[in-house]
Amino acid sequence: MQLQTIRQTVIGRHRMMTLAIAALSVSMGGCQTEPPREARSVPVSTATETPTAPVGDQRTAMEAAIDAGPASPSAPESIPLAPNAPESYVVKRGDTLWGISKVFLRDPWYWPEIWQVNPQIQNPHLIYPGDTLRLVYIDGKPRIQLQRGDMARAEPRVRSEPLESAVTAIPYETVAAFMSKPMVLATEQVKGAPYLFAARDEHVIMAAGNTVYARGFSQPAEVGALYNVVRVGDALRDPDDNKVVGYDGLYTASGHVTRTGDPTSLMLTESSLEAEAGDKLFPGLVDVPLDFIPSAPKAKINGRIMAVRDGVTMIGQYQVVVINRGVRDGLAPGNVLAVYDKGDKVRDNRRTGFVHFTTDIFPSKVRLPDERAGTFMVFKTFDRISYGLIMEATDIIRVADRVENP
Repeated sequence: MQLQTIRQTVIGRHRMMTLAIAALSVSMGGCQTEPPREARSVPVSTATETPTAPVGDQRTAMEAAIDAGPASPSAPESIPLAPNAPESYVVKRGDTLWGISKVFLRDPWYWPEIWQVNPQIQNPHLIYPGDTLRLVYIDGKPRIQLQRGDMARAEPRVRSEPLESAVTAIPYETVAAFMSKPMVLATEQVKGAPYLFAARDEHVIMAAGNTVYARGFSQPAEVGALYNVVRVGDALRDPDDNKVVGYDGLYTASGHVTRTGDPTSLMLTESSLEAEAGDKLFPGLVDVPLDFIPSAPKAKINGRIMAVRDGVTMIGQYQVVVINRGVRDGLAPGNVLAVYDKGDKVRDNRRTGFVHFTTDIFPSKVRLPDERAGTFMVFKTFDRISYGLIMEATDIIRVADRVENP
């Protein structure tokens, strides 16, 4: 009995001491004068950081864009900037407007929406090696401003460099080579081009070293001017309505004008095939305007690739192709289209656990969906066809693949 009384006394004193300590802690907490510290906010990255393209290195804009890899599909739709867009870029020789646009933008055809130049600069659409393009924000929106490389002060100045050194939208050499020796001739080209009709001394063969005669020039040819001779081949029909939209073209020879008049005399200096009467003449030095800006078509476009230069079966980057859409469909030079390869038909060889006549013996075929295979830019339009260049090829592109708005 006595032992139990002692035990209860000890327990009671322990409880009183615990309550006293708790009360003292509360009292001290209420008397502190230093305000409680706010929780420090730690920024959380919601996207993987991508290193920006080096500025001032020796890569061209296209090389920098390729090295950076594809843009992130999660980029905000309201700001079409590439996630790796640098604050500035110095234009280099070999650059194209398409390549420069890829450095700053997720989709190059949005270039006109962010392009802003110094209003004091003449010919603002001409960009030259040495110029600096800066990414700035005006009213919260991204803009690209141009700073001339040879300007010490922001004042009007006539540039001393020749226009040929200006950056073009797409590679000029590839386009010029195709235009001077077209492998597909639009109906308008065939009707308006001059033609061979005879050879000197009634030679049957028209080849290198022969003097030939031509007619049908809309304007007198200049002595020394170079012309390529192209044979008009089979009719090219639109796969959608089967109407003739052009003709196959075959390069046969080239020569320069030795005498003007009607007929005009030419000396053939090169030939790959024997030229024939009726072959068409096209200028060997073609002035192709490439000062257009990449842009999306204003109209809804849904067409197909009809032909490719050199007749290859698999089309890659920087190859010229012809599509069955033109001016009448709303296309203009600089328009950008997406290329989709046609989905294959694949047999569904499913097994149901028992022999079924339609599914096991003769399995059905399923059409796979069309997939994006590349990007195409128009550089020359006719009424029903357009010439263009494959700017990007992420997969194999073939004749009959679809083209539509990006």
